[in-house]
Amino acid sequence: MTEPAVADPGMGTVHHLDDHRPTPPAEPVTLVKDPAPAPTSTPPKAVPQESRIVRTGRAARRIATHDRTRSAARFTVRHGMYVVGGGRIVARRAWEGRTAARYERMLRAAEAAGNLELATEWEERGQRFRAARHQRRMDLLSAPVKAAKGAAAGLGITAGGLLLLGIILAVANENFADLATPTLALIELIRWIVLIITVVWGPLVILGPWAALLALWGVGRHQQAAPQWVLPDRPADVGAPITPSVVVTALRDLGIAPLRKAVKEMGDAGAAMLGPIRIAGCGVEVDVTLPSGVATNEVQKRRRKLAENLSRHEHEVFITIPQAARTVRLWIADSGALDEPIGPSPLMTDTTLTADYAKGRAPWGQDLRGDSALISLYQRHMLITGLSNQGKTAALRALALWLALDPRVEFRVADLKGVGDWGMFDGLATVLIQGPTDDHVIEATEMLEDLVKEMERRIQAPPGTVFTPLIGIVDEAQVAFMCPVVDKEKRPYGGSKATARYFMAARKIHNQGRAVDVLLYQGTQDPTDQNLPKLVREGAHTRASLALGTESQARMALGDKAVDGGAAPNLLRPGLDKGTVVVASDGIKIPAGQAALTVRTHYISTDDAALIADRAKALRDGVTTLHAVDRGEERDPLMDVMTVLGDASRVLTTDVLKRLTALSEDAYGEWSHLDLKRVLDGTGAEPYKSDGRMVVGRERLARVLANRDAEGSASAAE
Repeated sequence: MTEPAVADPGMGTVHHLDDHRPTPPAEPVTLVKDPAPAPTSTPPKAVPQESRIVRTGRAARRIATHDRTRSAARFTVRHGMYVVGGGRIVARRAWEGRTAARYERMLRAAEAAGNLELATEWEERGQRFRAARHQRRMDLLSAPVKAAKGAAAGLGITAGGLLLLGIILAVANENFADLATPTLALIELIRWIVLIITVVWGPLVILGPWAALLALWGVGRHQQAAPQWVLPDRPADVGAPITPSVVVTALRDLGIAPLRKAVKEMGDAGAAMLGPIRIAGCGVEVDVTLPSGVATNEVQKRRRKLAENLSRHEHEVFITIPQAARTVRLWIADSGALDEPIGPSPLMTDTTLTADYAKGRAPWGQDLRGDSALISLYQRHMLITGLSNQGKTAALRALALWLALDPRVEFRVADLKGVGDWGMFDGLATVLIQGPTDDHVIEATEMLEDLVKEMERRIQAPPGTVFTPLIGIVDEAQVAFMCPVVDKEKRPYGGSKATARYFMAARKIHNQGRAVDVLLYQGTQDPTDQNLPKLVREGAHTRASLALGTESQARMALGDKAVDGGAAPNLLRPGLDKGTVVVASDGIKIPAGQAALTVRTHYISTDDAALIADRAKALRDGVTTLHAVDRGEERDPLMDVMTVLGDASRVLTTDVLKRLTALSEDAYGEWSHLDLKRVLDGTGAEPYKSDGRMVVGRERLARVLANRDAEGSASAAE
């Protein structure tokens, strides 16, 4: 039912009772037809039609940019470039096979990497190749004559053989005509061969080029010799999870035939070889029991290939040998995890930390599993090596800083680099030598000789005497070993001979120092027999190495046992693995069956090291640091010998030694006949026999001194 409406006379509007809203007035009704609308002033514009050219262009563009068109174009270019790239690869292989280009290329690469040992090896290979090539060319000059002689001999033998066979047939068949049967058979065979070649030659000429193109295409496709933008998209599998099937497949494809065959024959597809895959720090660890006929070193030698099969970089896979027989242990890092820095050293985060030389362990860094790497320094000589600028000084200094927090430890430091890396030990070490010159090497040598004297004093002390630890540190020790300077007694400071003073002092400390807590720590670059003699490097109980260039250097740094057990500092990446060391020592916890442990050391900057050194100084009563070793009274042995000879024309060598001792107990008290002979050898005043006994002649020595004074020697200047 419709609600009633009320008219409002004042407003002329009608209100509904339900909403009180005003309604518009009703429009008047007219009976006249609506007039036509008035024409507008401007007529509407006509929409132009697209031309056929525009529509064709748009269609062509749409077809050209379609995904299918792009895919077809990429497919065509890709496979065409496979042929071109394959041809280039085959041509390069042929060229390198006929020339010495390969050897030159590898020689340049070795020189660019600074690996002179490898460069020498490639140079020798190139020389051997050239010599063999020259011999082949010389042989070609005589080849036609040899070929003609061989052809004549072959023809004669063949004709004789056919004739002999014909005679046998003629006699057997009693038919003289059979004499030519073998020759006719050979002629018939040749006719059939020519006939077959005639028939096949046409198709071969047609199919041969296509077969060659197919072969080039196959080479190019295998090497992916095409621009990157036309290659098919492949899902990135770098950093893929490590599963049993991934590990087995990676092992199967190592190129070890017995291993591949064993995996194929296993009913479980090789799963029985694997132990459980365990989370180990920033990666996983798995033990692999190899099948019979496969040696563990065969897998170790293929570390790079195994890493790439696992979709990892070479430095992210480590292969070690556990105790179980015929087993290798794989540690596989999470992709990119080893490129992340580790946390700061506890020496910086814990300002209350102290050290205990005898019972404590220094917090050096983290192993690859992410566990803390703690190392004992108690009665262990140390050697740390590596290429320049890889963090050797920082790694060695971190251990010394921890030891400094034990106030009982005394330091004597020689920094033969001399750029301030050990400056914070001023006021902490009793001796601090800093500099790379020969004079600094002399002072470092005499520092070690003082350590030897202290060691001998302690050894001769009454049984039960307790000694405080005495640590001698020589950084950049290769400078000392290569020093060419000789002393007045003609004994060299450097070198590896028994007369070399630095070498002999280091050897004496290595032999007996640990028993009385006199220890030697050395840091050196490029471990070779010249920079680091064999007897010295083998005297260290703890041997650590940062990145090195070659396996031979790794063996010199860590020893054959560690390298054969999987230690590979030569595979560390220079620059990228700065501060990472491979350690061989019984002072650090190494998993059973392994010979070494890889440690990522905490980096302590020079400024932070100064703060730690200040804390160590606060634990001590005060240390006076000497910056040069007291060399004692300077003496001229030849002049002293002349003095003790007096007016006698000759004196027994035994009496000369007694008189020298009386002249200066400190300088000559420990001299023997060998010391006297060493001083006089080569001067012209050598000891000689008189009445069957060794004597020193005054006239000869006077002549030597006169000649020396005439030449303006140091003694003459005095």
